Amino acid sequence: MRRLGLPLALVLSLAACGSSETASPTEPEPPETATTAPEETTTAIVVYFMRGETVTPAHRELPQTAAVGTAAVEALLAGPTEAERALGVSSSVPEGTTLLGLEVAGGTATVDLSREFESGGGSLSMLSRLAQLVFTLTQFSTVDRVVLELEGEPVEALGGEGVLVDEPLTRDDFPDLTPLILVERPALGQTVTSPVRVSGTASVFEATLQVRLIGPDGEMLGDEVVTASEGAPGRGTFAVELPFSATGPGTVEAYTISAADGSEQHNIQVPVRLAP
Repeated sequence: MRRLGLPLALVLSLAACGSSETASPTEPEPPETATTAPEETTTAIVVYFMRGETVTPAHRELPQTAAVGTAAVEALLAGPTEAERALGVSSSVPEGTTLLGLEVAGGTATVDLSREFESGGGSLSMLSRLAQLVFTLTQFSTVDRVVLELEGEPVEALGGEGVLVDEPLTRDDFPDLTPLILVERPALGQTVTSPVRVSGTASVFEATLQVRLIGPDGEMLGDEVVTASEGAPGRGTFAVELPFSATGPGTVEAYTISAADGSEQHNIQVPVRLAP
């Protein structure tokens, strides 16, 4: 696995996408669609921001389009909502950055951004913005890696810190920016119905973690032991469904139990909206 030559190794996952059924050979399919009105179809995606010093997914419901990759990157460049910022979510992508082009071929997404993308910040900021871009695009099954261009020119190093981007970037390039438990769905702020499907990746001892759902009044709605497909030091996938009958604000939590003293560790909290 290639590591970036900096104090932190961060996951750079840049990728692109297209639409279902109408997608061209160079565009992947969107993850899912949902009907919000009889005559309006939308596409549900996630965009990746920062929460502390690790990536975190946020939910977006966009009008259906034949270029969901473009729509996802533009949603990323628009930044977090005020509600998300109130939850400690931020973006390392500089304001004013614009998308100039996006192409996908053979699992590689080539993203062309304006020069603002490399402005300001040190190595952590550079790595974080790259991780946000890579994670956002690699949510689509047809994108495995990302190549960055700035105003049509290939980039070998980003910013004054010289963060190397001379090879295609993948999520594996950013282990230090990826939480040990990464809940990818539901995303931050998403409205969910019963049973809520909780899925993501984890790098935990013996591949064992727990997932619970907390209701509007702090009540426990469900708590399940989950086994990921691979344990630490590797990273495996996990998924579980939790039924519920409550409505209102809720929280999905994923965590591990310490073998030493039984305390909770690596607790990840994802605020959601519980719907009937």
